[in-house]
Amino acid sequence: MRFKGGDYDGSLLPGLHDDISLNCLAYVRRSDYASLISVSKRFNSLVNTGYLYGLRKKMGIAEHWMYLVCDLKEWEAFDPTTKKWMTLPEIPCDVCFKNTDKESLAVGTELLVFGREVFDFAIWKYSLITREWAKCQSMNHPRCLFGSGSFGSITIVAGGSDRSGIFLDSAELYDSQSGKWEILPKMNCPRKLCSGVFMDGKFYVIGGMSCERQNVNGVMTTTIIPLACGEEYNLQTKQWKKIEGMYPSVSRAAQAPPLVAVVDNQLYAAESLTNMVKKYDKEKNCWNVLGRLPVRADSSNGWGLAFRACGNQLVVVGGHNGRKVIVLHSWSPNSGLVDGEIEWKVLDVRQNLGFVYNCAVMGC
Repeated sequence: MRFKGGDYDGSLLPGLHDDISLNCLAYVRRSDYASLISVSKRFNSLVNTGYLYGLRKKMGIAEHWMYLVCDLKEWEAFDPTTKKWMTLPEIPCDVCFKNTDKESLAVGTELLVFGREVFDFAIWKYSLITREWAKCQSMNHPRCLFGSGSFGSITIVAGGSDRSGIFLDSAELYDSQSGKWEILPKMNCPRKLCSGVFMDGKFYVIGGMSCERQNVNGVMTTTIIPLACGEEYNLQTKQWKKIEGMYPSVSRAAQAPPLVAVVDNQLYAAESLTNMVKKYDKEKNCWNVLGRLPVRADSSNGWGLAFRACGNQLVVVGGHNGRKVIVLHSWSPNSGLVDGEIEWKVLDVRQNLGFVYNCAVMGC
């Protein structure tokens, strides 16, 4: 195979066939792409057309980077392997979007940021290929406070609430390759402040809150109901299945959505009320305590803390001991426990920050 890009069709690497050259270039670290594109027009084309990202995907090569925002305005990317931080360009959004709460997820080679502009919800996406922000197509049913999970080039968002604050039972699938949203079948019950994950090729939405409307003496009242159930969506049959008692640590009104993450198709949770890490038993539909979090989550009801899967690691990002500092901790479940405890490792420390507003992990 010979990659045809740039202004000539010579060998990519002198003395090597293009097949071998491309295999070598696929292993170049993403943090070195800025240097790679300056080598030649053909190398520039390899990166800026997305060819290398596609080749890495076929070869099963992926680097997992974390994307965080700790001051509502500036997004940063962190490479856990090289410990390098990179600042993303500023989102060219309006003042309302810039200064209000946002949600985020990573899918394919895109970082999607959800928020509210003056008149409606909006989605901005950052492309690793173009290294620019652009408006993303709106959902069919715009929402906030939803659960979401990504699997390769697709992501699913489920539940949440609309502009009027109505709880939603709808779900949508976004394909980053086409840039389009597809409406999925409705869930069994509406919910918001929930979380979502992919596990064993299926999508799960967990916890959150639902509502029940009743007519009491001619007056309609709304009762908020914490949810202990989860729901499983099968992408093959396109059906939802309710799982009773999947997340018994039900949320309180001021509590953050469930802090959950999947590593090697195993589901883990950080319980903000007890500061403990738990592992889900799929067969028994129950949770087993593994050990303690490296930071306190109970002081802020789980807000301002990120609990994410980053490759084969569980990563916790949060403030430390009340100081103006963000600490990134990691633990590999494959390493097991040490004397019955989780042995957390410090990945990095960021000064003059104390609250994690958004965090997403992209593997490509």
